[in-house]
Amino acid sequence: MFIVLVKYVQPLSVVDAFMQQHIDFLDKHYKEGHFIFSGRREPRVGGVILVNCHEEDTVKGIIEEDPFHINKIAEYELIKFSPTKFDEKFSTFIKNVPIN
Repeated sequence: MFIVLVKYVQPLSVVDAFMQQHIDFLDKHYKEGHFIFSGRREPRVGGVILVNCHEEDTVKGIIEEDPFHINKIAEYELIKFSPTKFDEKFSTFIKNVPIN
């Protein structure tokens, strides 16, 4: 899995101008099963997306579709991790969790 930290590099007025396109991008990847959750960072300096994927190149490809990336509105930090403990209610969102 990956945590994607999004950091705005443009003023919020520019962010807001592309927000609906960004929401459409998020919706597409929720429907495809890539995203588990997303939301704004507080204070509003960017966002966070939890991505259910094992391959960094795939996650990078997804990010390249984001209007925030295309229009140079945000920078992205990818943090790869393997969930080894989680609340049982969360298990429905995890695919192919390696057992160690």
